[in-house]
Amino acid sequence: MPTSLRTNRMNSLHQGETDSIHMIPVARPLVGAQELAAISRVLISGQLAQGEYVVAFERRFADLCQVQEAVAVSSGTAALHLALLAYGIGPGDEVITTPFSFAATANVIRLVGATPVFTDIEPDSYNIDARLVEAAISPRTRAILPVHLYGNPCDLPLLAALAAKHHIALIEDACQAHAATIAGKPVGSYGTGCFSFYSTKNMTMGEGGIVTTNDPAIAEHIRLLRSHGQSERYHHVIVGYNLRLTEIQAALGLIQLDKLEHFTEQRIANAAYLSDRLGDWVQTPAARPGYRHVYHQYSIRVPPDQRAHWMRTLRERGVETAVHYPCPIHRQPAYRGQFADLSLPVAEAAAREVLSLPVHPALSAAERAIVAKEVLALCR
Repeated sequence: MPTSLRTNRMNSLHQGETDSIHMIPVARPLVGAQELAAISRVLISGQLAQGEYVVAFERRFADLCQVQEAVAVSSGTAALHLALLAYGIGPGDEVITTPFSFAATANVIRLVGATPVFTDIEPDSYNIDARLVEAAISPRTRAILPVHLYGNPCDLPLLAALAAKHHIALIEDACQAHAATIAGKPVGSYGTGCFSFYSTKNMTMGEGGIVTTNDPAIAEHIRLLRSHGQSERYHHVIVGYNLRLTEIQAALGLIQLDKLEHFTEQRIANAAYLSDRLGDWVQTPAARPGYRHVYHQYSIRVPPDQRAHWMRTLRERGVETAVHYPCPIHRQPAYRGQFADLSLPVAEAAAREVLSLPVHPALSAAERAIVAKEVLALCR
């Protein structure tokens, strides 16, 4: 057999062996019979657009976050976008935020015409370094927009104090942090919170978002913005958008809310198991005392020149991994022209080194043991 044919055959055999391995996914939405029944009830009702399920979901989520108001919208990005607009943030304004997040965090700042001001992160939590924020505040600063990355709360007491001192808004990107708390106080209640219900989040409706606030004027402005500026049907008091949540999504959300605490406890247990076994070998996630990290992701740090090898080897051994995030926002093509001279070394190092392992609540005891075993094999 010619060498090229033999090589191709061996590659095919190897690929077939890899495909036959039981793969432990890095994320897995948990939906079942209750969610299917909820969808059926909505479909049978004939009320598919915003209605009683949306109202009930908003009320339940406000209770979860211990706030007066919650306004459901079509996505986490929409929640962030409308929150900025509700505070009147626009051209000429600055918003302080993190460079280490999904790009939506900064995109919404740009979409309202404002300028993101990136501040470096903490090396252990990967959250914005609150100690650096005050130096970044200028006369043009209108808001601080931190991200509770991976489900780990930011230093909200310090950020809230800075926002109050300088009379600027605190808008929390809590899209990964459902049910995270600090000393029992939920994220999304320190400032105006923005959550996502994308398919891989700690609770899901497939897509969707919500804004939480104790300011009735902000809530009312977002209600207008999400539905073409209508204060009542066909009466448009401002120019708005179509960013509503559907009844189907809200019905799913109500079921998922019932399960959220169980999901969260399982994520925390899975994370504790992994940290107990890996903590002597790699940098594992860290949280301040009293901070409830809800582990949307469980991210370790690996040598940057070894990360691709680790990902490939773990996949060959049945463990899916992911990188959240491989490029800081200020180095993205859409941003690097504006921020070409900006150096944020902690965020840049994290982007080269982080690696997310499976931690989702569907992970079985046998699967998490495999994850720990295979990672340890690479460490030794």
